[in-house]
Amino acid sequence: MINEKLEKAFNDQINKELYSAYLYLAMKSKFAEMNLNGFVNWFDVQVQEEQAHGMGMYDYVLERGGKITLEAIDKPEVKSENILEIFEQVLEHEEYVTSRINALMDVAEETKDRAALSFLDWYLKEQVEEESNVGGLLATLKLIGDDKKALLMLDKDLLARVFNPPVIG
Repeated sequence: MINEKLEKAFNDQINKELYSAYLYLAMKSKFAEMNLNGFVNWFDVQVQEEQAHGMGMYDYVLERGGKITLEAIDKPEVKSENILEIFEQVLEHEEYVTSRINALMDVAEETKDRAALSFLDWYLKEQVEEESNVGGLLATLKLIGDDKKALLMLDKDLLARVFNPPVIG
């Protein structure tokens, strides 16, 4: 049986993961308005990944005999219409998610729940990958600057990204 404090922390993180999907869905719509279908695809994959992350935690809580408590998901705010600034927001958000995973791990450590720590290790590694991927894309966007041809080439490259359902845990 999962500890009550840890169960609450997992439920909070499930909300954060689903909020991430919601935020990326809002960002996806901005790129659809710009007719940048590669970026639309990139965000579509992000939405699916965040949903999978949230559902992985959801399933874990149930598997441990816990109770799921779903709270309202905050309205997402895309802070800019500028492509570079949107990706700066994405990186900032991924860094925030990393801090929340670390906080969840702190609760697992405090409650001496080694199974939860083992489970959450996958999420921590995933966050390193997420930050690296977004950081690389952000660096490319900075390099591109105002070059529309280079932006369209990057957009075309992003069409190749596919969602691979994660094996969590």
